[in-house]
Amino acid sequence: MMFDTIWLDARLLTLGPRHHGLGVVERGAVASAGGRIAFAGAMADLPSGWDAKTRVPLDGRWITPGLIDCHTHLVYAGDRAHEFELRLAGASYEEIARAGGGIVSTVKATRAASEEALVAAALPRLDRLLAEGATTVEIKSGYGLDYETEARMLRAARRLASARSFDVVTSFLGAHALPPEFAGRSDAYIGEVCDVMLPRLAEEGLVDCVDVFCEHIGFTLEQTRRVFSCATARGLRVRVHAEQLSNTSGAALAAQFGALSADHLEYLDEAGVAALAQAGTTAVLLPGAYFCVRETRRPPLDSLRAQRVPIAIATDCNPGSSPLSSVLTLMNLAATLFRMTVEECLIGVTRAAAGALGLSDRIGTLEPGKFCDLAIWNASRAAELVYRIGFNPLHARVWRGA
Repeated sequence: MMFDTIWLDARLLTLGPRHHGLGVVERGAVASAGGRIAFAGAMADLPSGWDAKTRVPLDGRWITPGLIDCHTHLVYAGDRAHEFELRLAGASYEEIARAGGGIVSTVKATRAASEEALVAAALPRLDRLLAEGATTVEIKSGYGLDYETEARMLRAARRLASARSFDVVTSFLGAHALPPEFAGRSDAYIGEVCDVMLPRLAEEGLVDCVDVFCEHIGFTLEQTRRVFSCATARGLRVRVHAEQLSNTSGAALAAQFGALSADHLEYLDEAGVAALAQAGTTAVLLPGAYFCVRETRRPPLDSLRAQRVPIAIATDCNPGSSPLSSVLTLMNLAATLFRMTVEECLIGVTRAAAGALGLSDRIGTLEPGKFCDLAIWNASRAAELVYRIGFNPLHARVWRGA
C-alpha cells in the first residue's frame, strides 16, 4: 500500500466512535492518501508492504484530530470594549442590550463595512484559531439584520476559506436581534427573515444551516418555530441559541426539529435535557460567554452526562459577550468553570463538535476515510492541552493531508 504521507512514532488520540473515550494509541501512526486518512493506529498494525512518499517521524508527539470551533461570530466590524467597562461597573448584559448596546451596536458598524473590510477584520481572529490547531470553524451571520449585510457577512465567511486552509461552515442567524427599523414589530421582522432573507441566501448557496436566538431579549418560541419551519422546508438543518439567560424551552423546540445543536444552555431544565437526548441533538456549551457576562448558573452538566447527550464546547468568538479566539483557553475555561474533565474537553472540540455541525462522517476522529485534518502537539501528556493557560504547544497543523 502506498501512502502520500505517514506520521510515525506518535501517540494518538483517535477519539473513537460516540460514547467511547479518547482512544489513546501509544507508538502509533497516521497515514494520508488523497487528503483522507488511510491508516490510524498502532505502527505494529500497519499493513505489510506499506510505503509512503513522505515519512515524518514525530518522536512521541501527540496527534489529535484537527480542532473544531463549532460556534463563532467571527465576521463583524467594530468592537464593544466600552460595554466591557460598563459590565465592570455593574451593568448586566441584558441592561446594555436594552439601552441600545449589545448586538445592535455591532449591527451599525457591520452595516457600514465593506466585504473586504469584514474579511480583513476577521482574518486575525481566524489566524489565532488556526494557530492553535483548528481545521474547521463555524461562522454565523447575524450582525446585518437586513438582506444586503447578512449576504455580505456570509460571503466574507466563505472568502476566508479561500484565503486560508481550513473548512468553514456558515450559519444564517438573521433572527439574532430586532433591527432598529423594526422596533416594536418583531413578527414583521421574522416575516422578513423567512420570506425574503432566507430564501434568497439559500438560493445563493451561502447557508449551511439556520440559527435563532430564542430568548426573552431575542425571539419567542413561536417566532423560532416559524424560522425553523421555513428552514427545514428548504432542507436546511437548524441550531439554536437557547436557555442562556432564562428557560424559554427553546432547546426542546429545536429538538423537535432534529436540530444539530442547542447552544449556551445555562438555564436548561430536565425536560430540555431529555428532549436533546431523544433527538440526538448536541449540547454546545460556551464558557467564554459564561465567563465574560459573569453568569453564575452553570449548564446542567450532570444531567447532560446522565442522559448521554453529546457535549461540545466552542469559543462563541464575538465582540460583546465572548471576545475569545483561543480554543486552548476555551478548554481550560470549560474545565475550570464547568468542571468538565480533560476527556470531555478534548471530545468537545473534536468528535462532539463535528456532530454539532453535522459533519461526523468527515471530521472529528482519526479514522480511515475521514479527512486528514490533524493537530500535532509538543506535549508530555494530553492533559497539557487543557491544563495550560496562555501557552500554545502546537507543533504542526495538517489540513486535508497537507
